[in-house]
Amino acid sequence: MAEISEEPPNPIPPQPQPQPQHTHQPSESTIRKAKPGLKRLALTLSVLVSFIFAFPFLYKSVEIHRAPLPFREIDSLSSQIGSSSNNHNRPSLSFPCHFQAIFVNFNNSNAETLESLIFDELTKLTSNTTSQCSTLSVKLVNSGPIWSLIGAVDFGGDDESVDEALAGVLGGEKVYSVVVVKGESEEVKGVVGKYRHGWVVGRVLEVEAAERAAEMFVKVFVNGGKEEGFIHGEFMPVGADGRIVLSFNLLNSNPHDWVYDWDFQAIDDTLLAPIIKALGPVANISVESQVLYHTPKSSFSFWDDKRKGYIFSTKDLPFFVNSNEWHLDTSIAAGGRSKILQFVVYVPSAKECPLLLQLPNGEISKTNGFISPMWGGVIVWNPQGCLKDSESQHPIRQTISHQDLQKVFEVFMGQFRQLFGLKSDNLYFGSSGTYSLLASEKGFSEWELDFLARRHTCFNLHSCATTLGSLSRLVQSLPRMIIMDEIGKQVKYSLEAANLAQRNASLGLYDASAVSSRQARSLAEDAFFHPSIMSVSYYSFEHCFAVYSPFFLPVSMHVLLAALREWRRYQIENRKYLAWKVEVQKNS
Repeated sequence: MAEISEEPPNPIPPQPQPQPQHTHQPSESTIRKAKPGLKRLALTLSVLVSFIFAFPFLYKSVEIHRAPLPFREIDSLSSQIGSSSNNHNRPSLSFPCHFQAIFVNFNNSNAETLESLIFDELTKLTSNTTSQCSTLSVKLVNSGPIWSLIGAVDFGGDDESVDEALAGVLGGEKVYSVVVVKGESEEVKGVVGKYRHGWVVGRVLEVEAAERAAEMFVKVFVNGGKEEGFIHGEFMPVGADGRIVLSFNLLNSNPHDWVYDWDFQAIDDTLLAPIIKALGPVANISVESQVLYHTPKSSFSFWDDKRKGYIFSTKDLPFFVNSNEWHLDTSIAAGGRSKILQFVVYVPSAKECPLLLQLPNGEISKTNGFISPMWGGVIVWNPQGCLKDSESQHPIRQTISHQDLQKVFEVFMGQFRQLFGLKSDNLYFGSSGTYSLLASEKGFSEWELDFLARRHTCFNLHSCATTLGSLSRLVQSLPRMIIMDEIGKQVKYSLEAANLAQRNASLGLYDASAVSSRQARSLAEDAFFHPSIMSVSYYSFEHCFAVYSPFFLPVSMHVLLAALREWRRYQIENRKYLAWKVEVQKNS
């Protein structure tokens, strides 16, 4: 039977479910309900700020003290001096030199013609050489009160009397004067006095008179009678500090033969004191003396029957000074940069007495002495009757007589003049004739002192400019070089003294310019050789950075990076907090 199936009832259609409304809910990783704290940021920034503030202290701890130096003024001084490397002792300074020529008994001569002749000769003499006097002025005197007073001078008397008489007429001004007296004598006599004047007497024509006057002006008064081959300015015996120490030594070669002493104090008071005073503007001179024993010489000598003495030649001079036995010590005050000049009186032993110096021409030296440039001089003094005294078996202590000692110091004076580049004799051989040079009791005539003052002013200023220029270049090439305040003051005072010396030179104040230039050179040397400069090794800034960077750079980088990370973290957390606040405001 068929099954009857019932149809299922109609199912109820499902009701559509309402779609839930989805709202954006921030996740926990993107929201922050609490405001981020500032403690970590403040702590990190405080470490960074402490490093930043500590950097100036670190820089100050490694900073090199450098006193400011007047580099521009130093360059200006060097350009003003403006001397060439081949002419060290003659910078371009302005020394005014005033001349006056006085003609007596030139009645038929024209004054303009004489003046023109003198100027032509001066131009000829100064054209090929560098003169210390950049400003020359010539005054011709053939009338007036001075001419009348000079006409009354007796030029036929002795030279000393004529010199003193002319000093009474022409003295008082720093003017170099030449008096030309036309006489009847065929022999023309030329004399240079010990002041600032000279005279020519004889039968001279106008041209010869002009030649002699111009030569005396230029060759003698301006150039000091200096000849070729003399000591140059850079070899002058003056220390960098402007001091000279004269050390006088009496050496007894063998005291078993004889022993000699000397009264040096008397010589110091009578002969050396005027010399030291006269050279005061050029150098600060001090004197020392000592007596030594057992001081043989290093060279050999031979007996000469003809001369009855032991001979040593000029070839033996380099070996004469025995540095091993001659202990020529000086006091502590002679140290530093002072120049020490040794003057030795050598008393030979009985085995080589009398000891005579033979010149290259075969003649025996009249002074029996020699000089060594920049060192001093030596005189061999043979006791009178030394052959007879050598037979004595019991030598006694003797004193050199005042007369012999005075002769010895006269030789020393000549050696001292040679060391300063002046003539040791009393003659000058010029192209127009021979001139006699009168000796001064001070050892140096006034025109020679003027020459030395001008010469040393030039050399000192050149040395000062060179030293300061070297210091300036050295300081600028080493940025890490220590420059003490004392160095800055010394450089400043040196420049002031140099400028003062230039002003005094332009005014014709020779002594004052020499003193100022000496101070300028001494201060410049003190600044250049300051102990703070000499005792420290200098290094560049790159070297300093390489030394300190391994210690401070790694830590500094970590602190900086930590501060940057903490700042970024704070910004992110703060944005989360701000986003949450915005969401809260929307929902509310």
